[in-house]
Amino acid sequence: MRYDVSVIGLGRIGLPLALSFADSGLSVLGVDTDQDRLQAIRERRMPFKEPGTDELIARLPLDTTSRAADAAQARAIVLTLGTPAMSHIEIDIRDIRTVLDDLLPHLREDQLIVLRSTVAPGTTEFVAGYLEKHRGFTVGENLFVAHVPERIAADKFMEEISTLPCIIGGVGEVSGERAAQLFEPLGAPVFQTTPVQAELAKIWTNILRYATFALPNLLMMDCERHGANVFDVIELINHDYPRGGMKMPGLTAGTCLRKDFAFSEERSSAPGMLLAVSRVHETVPLFLVDGVKRRVGGSLRERRVAVLGLAFKADTDDERDSLSHKLIRLLERELADVVVHDPVVATPTSSFDDAVTGADVIVVATNHSDYSSPEALRNIAELAPDALLVDPWNALGTAQVFAYVAEVAALRA
Repeated sequence: MRYDVSVIGLGRIGLPLALSFADSGLSVLGVDTDQDRLQAIRERRMPFKEPGTDELIARLPLDTTSRAADAAQARAIVLTLGTPAMSHIEIDIRDIRTVLDDLLPHLREDQLIVLRSTVAPGTTEFVAGYLEKHRGFTVGENLFVAHVPERIAADKFMEEISTLPCIIGGVGEVSGERAAQLFEPLGAPVFQTTPVQAELAKIWTNILRYATFALPNLLMMDCERHGANVFDVIELINHDYPRGGMKMPGLTAGTCLRKDFAFSEERSSAPGMLLAVSRVHETVPLFLVDGVKRRVGGSLRERRVAVLGLAFKADTDDERDSLSHKLIRLLERELADVVVHDPVVATPTSSFDDAVTGADVIVVATNHSDYSSPEALRNIAELAPDALLVDPWNALGTAQVFAYVAEVAALRA
């Protein structure tokens, strides 16, 4: 076979993985249908921000193609495809099935198929059964299938690919061994398990974080109801208390946290529990808009509102499923004049100074490092001295979700 491994899906999971395989000495074929992305890769440019990968893509050979069937030229085929949740709280595996159908006529005995995508429990066994049903393979004997979930945080791929435990759920012992041989050169310790346990470990890693971050957001809303300061209450909960650990509030979303609970919820023994967690997060933009309206006299019509941050997470350029967009839509429905700034995303936005100058309201929607500097607060005080500052992250260090710039500046003087 021509390649050691092919990676289908060259997004934020697949492309860094393909580069890591190439850096470990493997011959790699990358597959993607996005022509702009393929063009960037062929020009040795990263199509998105991921620290440490610019040097790799400039240095390493990486063949690319837009045809999924070409991936069968490799001994191992890794699928890093999107698996969104449908509106009916159901995993959408259409992309996986489409790729499997493209691969079916070209697969050969002794190849390894790895699911790297986040999937609902039972999906790996479905893939194995699908290949057996339509091509007559016996998975675990003459074709090998495994789930090797990805749990790396945005902007930390090169740091964590070699350190985070590599969970491998092989369909049969030999499948697990073959997947381990593929991933061991990347340096991370390998843990063998069953496919369903690997699937559950991945989705519940994200569910744990999603539920954990819902608590401070619900507390923030409770504090508003009772006239309390959420940051003071969190300090009281956590200070020198061995069973503390309350996180800080914020706009929690992103493609993984926002959807992965649905992969459990579709067959849940406690229907509605994780939906309630989701509702807490999804309510935060409305909570902030309502809080602003109460403080500015009830109407945002023609009020200038600066929204700082489009990305779903600090210092990443990833806007997918960011609650900033929902916040902006809600503000626009109130007829506010919304101006946006983000120092990292590819989407064109206003400069920081243009966004905040003369603003009636300034909302820190993403806790980018640029917003956590003393200079940022000084610039706001200079350019929008009468603005209402909304900072659920406490990025600016005001220790208040809602505060007027003038009073904050006075406290800092």
